[in-house]
Amino acid sequence: MDPDGIFYSQNPPVLPEYEFQMSKKLRFGLPKGSLQEAAIQKLAKAGYNISVSSRSYVPYVDDDELEIRLIRAQEISRYVEHGYLDCGITGHDWIIENGSKVQEVGEFLFSKVSRKPARWVLCVPENSPVKSVKDLEGKRIATEVVNLTKKYLKKNGVKAEVEFSWGATEVKAHELVDAIVEVTETGSSLRANNLRIVDELLSSTPRLIANHTAWKDSWKRKKIETMALLLKGALAAETLVGLKMNIAEKNLAKLLTELPALRNPTVASLSLKGWVAVETIIDEHVVRELIPQLKAAGAEGIIEYPLNKVVY
Repeated sequence: MDPDGIFYSQNPPVLPEYEFQMSKKLRFGLPKGSLQEAAIQKLAKAGYNISVSSRSYVPYVDDDELEIRLIRAQEISRYVEHGYLDCGITGHDWIIENGSKVQEVGEFLFSKVSRKPARWVLCVPENSPVKSVKDLEGKRIATEVVNLTKKYLKKNGVKAEVEFSWGATEVKAHELVDAIVEVTETGSSLRANNLRIVDELLSSTPRLIANHTAWKDSWKRKKIETMALLLKGALAAETLVGLKMNIAEKNLAKLLTELPALRNPTVASLSLKGWVAVETIIDEHVVRELIPQLKAAGAEGIIEYPLNKVVY
């Protein structure tokens, strides 16, 4: 008899394999803040639909093997390092700032503005006499990345006071401190605040990171690698489109010389004798120039369509 009073003629039954698998969970850190919306959008394209409630830090996801926690990007690397999270998405800058020992699984560019990395830069007001970091000896600097800034100053042999900034850092550069270290992507906000970049400390992109112990677990590692693969495929598809068209077989050679295909295009025979269908994937930014050329080369029924994922 087992403790519940149930008799077994032999050994207690073993959970079926599917029940065992469904009991497994991967705890994932979703970055709260500037990366949150972009991360959710990219994960949706990767196949993970996430819904965030304003009243909960535990978002819903349509994957029973995932448990998501909404945590500030600045803190995710520490929670991954210490095992509260198995993996998560955060910026390379916060991994460096926290000195976190984690497994970096993948690098991703989430920004739709410029598709460029974020940069942490040393800035001063336009009319400041500061021309280089050397001119900040004995001065005061405000920033959110205190550790990164201190390492930068030490590397350059400069002794200056570094204070943590809780926000509105650009304003402080004109009134409260001699310089700031701030993050920028396009530099437009800095220019709007009449700030001049003196130097760049770090270039940063979002990273998918994993706890070292979780990475050694075969099930968790496979799950994390699958997420990375799908995310990369979703991001790769953002700058590409598919093209389909029909063309007379006699004009095919001319068409192919004008088609900058990602790979060799697919050519298939049509039911109409002497005609073929051509399909390929190309960079979205060349489509507007390419379609008129294809039309002139004899292509008909040209269709452009968006892509969800491109997995190499």
